[in-house]
Amino acid sequence: MDLLAGAFGIHERALGVRSQRLEVLSRNIANADTPNYKAEDLDFKAMLKETSREYLTATNAKHFAAIEEQPDDGKRFRVPFNSSFDGNTVEISVEQAQFGKAAADYQTTLNFLENRIGGLRKALKGE
Repeated sequence: MDLLAGAFGIHERALGVRSQRLEVLSRNIANADTPNYKAEDLDFKAMLKETSREYLTATNAKHFAAIEEQPDDGKRFRVPFNSSFDGNTVEISVEQAQFGKAAADYQTTLNFLENRIGGLRKALKGE
């Protein structure tokens, strides 16, 4: 199965990151009325930075030594447009809009994977 190990490329990891973001956004929506709850979000680029380095090749291991940084978990706190009296930074309209966009991004990544699987299936059948 090593032949198919990298067949999905970065899309496999991207789907996991998008799923995590949907969970974080749904947690924000669920805690919209919780006092002192701080709304969180995930930075997609920061979370995939390490994954993208796996696909880069170098002729020497020291070539990437200059760009080594501390690992970033991608977690960010959202700054609210309007402050609340109870310290909660969740703005339900912003969270719902972000959730809708994240759901569309998730579906797009699923479509990329579906197309990749369809191509592999055709190649294996010899079509």
